[in-house]
Amino acid sequence: MLRFDLNISITMKETPFLERFDAAARLGFNAVEFWWPTNEDLPALVRQVRAADLAVALFNFDAGNLAAGERGFLNDPSYQTTFRNHVPAALELAHQLGCRRINALAGKWLPNEARASQLERVRENLRWAAELAADAGITIVVESLNAWENSGYLFTDTAYTLAFLNTIDMPNVAYQYDVYHMQRMEGNVTETIRNHSARMGHIQIADSPGRNQPGTGELNFPFIFEAIEASGYNGYVGLEYNPRGPLAESLAWMPK
Repeated sequence: MLRFDLNISITMKETPFLERFDAAARLGFNAVEFWWPTNEDLPALVRQVRAADLAVALFNFDAGNLAAGERGFLNDPSYQTTFRNHVPAALELAHQLGCRRINALAGKWLPNEARASQLERVRENLRWAAELAADAGITIVVESLNAWENSGYLFTDTAYTLAFLNTIDMPNVAYQYDVYHMQRMEGNVTETIRNHSARMGHIQIADSPGRNQPGTGELNFPFIFEAIEASGYNGYVGLEYNPRGPLAESLAWMPK
């Protein structure tokens, strides 16, 4: 049986952040995920998660101002000290939450530096972070994003991203497969899941092309869910969509 978690950063934008955990539990979820909680009280966040009796399936490393178009800085030399100071704090939060997956957004191509050297910087940062994470039993996941809404992002398809992750060769670095983003870029969703589920540390879903709940677009989610179950993937499936209508009503598609 599939296990679903709710991404409270995208589905609950109108609710104060620290109130979202209890709200997710009241909707029937026992697990959540979220983007890095910038400017939030982290000890209070931990208390709220525990009070709601939730698991945290995943959260993102700080990737900057996502609303303004930032998508991480692993390739940017001016952010290296910032990133390396952030990682231990993120790992400590993961420890406090019992979270075993952290998503690392890589960044957007810099126009004035060769792409090979930018990729080498990303590789070094991920390998360094993964070595720290390994001691805590944490896996770092790297995702591909669609280029339509994330112009200039480093990783925009499955094959290229997996080939890059092969060069890191760390057992606790995995691929985060986002059905919405990859439907926009390459389609072939169920075949990708069948062929590469062993490399997937996390899966996220939204319908395409609107990034709303399943049943609002072109994807056949019952068929996709069957493929996920048949693949042997046993992690969470994260609901990372913009609800069309009230959030509670947007969950009507979920398997009973």
